[in-house]
Amino acid sequence: MAEIVPFPSTRAPREPEPLWRELLGTELRRRRHERGDTLTETAEAAGVSPQYLSEMERGLKEPSSEMIAAVAGALETSLLELASAVADGLRPAAPLRSAGQGTVALAA
Repeated sequence: MAEIVPFPSTRAPREPEPLWRELLGTELRRRRHERGDTLTETAEAAGVSPQYLSEMERGLKEPSSEMIAAVAGALETSLLELASAVADGLRPAAPLRSAGQGTVALAA
């Protein structure tokens, strides 16, 4: 029987993208710490349990938009500001191009 040999890839393996829930959790925790609030204080203000908020911050939960909005409100931020910060974390850094690359010189 013939041996199956994988076809060599010419592309370098890509790093896995971070999960939305993990970046959301990191951003929630950062904002809570920035305010100096405890987990319990923020959870109470949002109307969620401290355990649930902890799981959100650790990226273990896929919270509904209502839950995210409630926690954003407790942190006195908007859903738009929070979502924008998370989206910024998903954007890769723009590759730098060397001077002159991709430009065209025009003769006068």
